[in-house]
Amino acid sequence: MKKLFQLSFVPRSTDFALLLLRAWLGITLFFNHGIDKLIHHASYSGHLPDPLGIGAQANLALIIFAEVLCSALVVIGFATRFAALVLTIEMLVAFFCVHHHVLAPGQWSGELAFLYAAGFATIVFAGGGRFVVCNKTNLPA
Repeated sequence: MKKLFQLSFVPRSTDFALLLLRAWLGITLFFNHGIDKLIHHASYSGHLPDPLGIGAQANLALIIFAEVLCSALVVIGFATRFAALVLTIEMLVAFFCVHHHVLAPGQWSGELAFLYAAGFATIVFAGGGRFVVCNKTNLPA
């Protein structure tokens, strides 16, 4: 029974856990949010809030940069900490400025942005782990 509760039959690997976290967050953000904004950017430009006051087009460009390019970089492990930092900032702006730091369940809740921010912040501080492209190219993870 002790083995069951301690999960000693599951091997421990921080590097694999970071790979799983990177893939889970990055793929989900890329396909569920980023690609749609990239394909339908014309319809998004008039509907997205502009919390930074930089204009709708510039705001959408930054969002697409983060949700498409940076999420892909996180998944493959190239410039992982930088890409995760960009995504953390984007999600914190979304949580505080767009969703007004509301964690209640519902359609306009900031819960998802809050969770994404926590996951990407974890990657910023922990790094990408051993399973990254950067280790093969001698660039910093």
